[in-house]
Amino acid sequence: MEHLDVLIVGAGLSGIGAGHHIQTTCPWARYAIFEARGAIGGTWDLFRYPGIRSDSDMFTLGYSFRPWDGAASIADGDSILRYIVDTASESGIDRSIRFHHRVIQADWHRAEARWHVIAMRSDTGETVEITCGFLFSCSGYYRYDRGYLPEFAGMDTFAGTIVHPQNWPEDLDYTGKRVVVIGSGATAVTLVPSLAARADHVTMLQRSPTYIASLPANDPVVNVLRRLLPHRLSGPGARWFKALTTQAFYRLSRHRPTLVKRLLRRQLRAMLPAGYDIDTHFTPSYNPWDQRLCIVPDGDLFRAIRAGTVTVVTDHVDTFSPNGLLLASGGELEADIIVTATGLELLFVGGMELSVDGEAVDIAGKLTYKGMMLEGVPNFAVAVGYTNASWTLKCELTCDYVARLLNRMRAKGTPQCTPTNSDPTVVAQPLLPLSAGYVLRSADRFPKQGSAYPWQVHQSYLSDFIAMKLRRIDDPAMVFSAPDPGQAADSGLSADSGLSADPGLSADGPAGRANPRNDIADGMHEERSDAHTNNGDRPGDGGGRLAPDRRQRTRAG
Repeated sequence: MEHLDVLIVGAGLSGIGAGHHIQTTCPWARYAIFEARGAIGGTWDLFRYPGIRSDSDMFTLGYSFRPWDGAASIADGDSILRYIVDTASESGIDRSIRFHHRVIQADWHRAEARWHVIAMRSDTGETVEITCGFLFSCSGYYRYDRGYLPEFAGMDTFAGTIVHPQNWPEDLDYTGKRVVVIGSGATAVTLVPSLAARADHVTMLQRSPTYIASLPANDPVVNVLRRLLPHRLSGPGARWFKALTTQAFYRLSRHRPTLVKRLLRRQLRAMLPAGYDIDTHFTPSYNPWDQRLCIVPDGDLFRAIRAGTVTVVTDHVDTFSPNGLLLASGGELEADIIVTATGLELLFVGGMELSVDGEAVDIAGKLTYKGMMLEGVPNFAVAVGYTNASWTLKCELTCDYVARLLNRMRAKGTPQCTPTNSDPTVVAQPLLPLSAGYVLRSADRFPKQGSAYPWQVHQSYLSDFIAMKLRRIDDPAMVFSAPDPGQAADSGLSADSGLSADPGLSADGPAGRANPRNDIADGMHEERSDAHTNNGDRPGDGGGRLAPDRRQRTRAG
């Protein structure tokens, strides 16, 4: 059976970032990325609805090791996907990806200090078994196979087309059509102005308003930083500027909500038509950042409202009808196309079943260690981003921490690390601090955060930077151990495992070898893959095998 030091699950934004940190900081590690679909990009390859774009700035959504150099601060989906793919290609990470491999089960064996992983080939239906020393889930927390769709009455009576943004048909022609978009979250406010450019008219139907703010599509402060600073400093400078200002606005929203409401309302009055009913359509009943605040670049939604191509209706759906929607107020919205932008479903670690020595892990009953590992589950990490800032900011801190953790384990000869809570005063709390429907619907299936360090989830880049980047790996809550030598011998675990002791390795990074990628365990051999390409969307996929010239290492015998 093939053994890897690290198995990364998911080849999206965080998975590619994880690959970079592992191969850069842990050059000794044999790793692979298992991707359930046939392409790189995750969310940015899956979602194809009109106008899809980032809902946070690209200077923090991009990688610190490859700063975003585009002009747009809020970028379109195609540009983001190209950025991820190019990052993987330029650093050779794409050669470590195995497409069409969906991880369905993983069982940690304490006696061997390794995971036994079962994956299903989504293209052939075959089962793949592999072992690894560390399992790193980078699959996000959105369910990819379907979005959330309430049970609306009368949907089967509608004579037009019903579409969910997560399953947008490539051939859907909405030119000159009457379109109703149900929803008011990030997806809806992205879709509506984009559809309005070609549709006859677009109506955004919302049950209740959302806080929406306009930001410049091209950030003027970042442009100044780029002109004044040398290239090696402008990227980090822009990243820190956006991270800190975003965090400052979030804190202001939480501590001075009345002030922030006033500022947002002032912007709305300036951008919407005179006399527009802001109270009904753009004044939520909750405070800013109780739910995620939506961003519209250069006020594109408000400009479409001013132009008369978009109408906002705040009401409830009573039933679908042959001609459109009947509303609770008694009104009717006629439509040719109805878009149900009604939200997403969450799925922790992609639905993977976890167990330790055959005993199923109750994920909902676990605390999260620094927002990235599960209490009592050895050698397992999860990349989860912020709800109030860019996803990548937290994910990169997690990737860096995991790489340093792996080096510490290898340097000290302790191939098992287990977050352990020995403080009975720690109280479990919800992991995600939002009251949005998609969060509340899934809260009972997610792990919890604790009331004290290191079990808290800060939702603060500065706090996490200190806790995960500047503090030492050794922590009273992190228990390092090694399997009993007798048990390890019985199980077949060799002393040359990738995570066993290496006196030439620093606990915080590689000690610099002449050819670190060839420093592999005894009893291993190399063979060159015959695959023509590693992209499952192109001919010659090689059945999900590694791409050409990747040094594929398999256990002899």
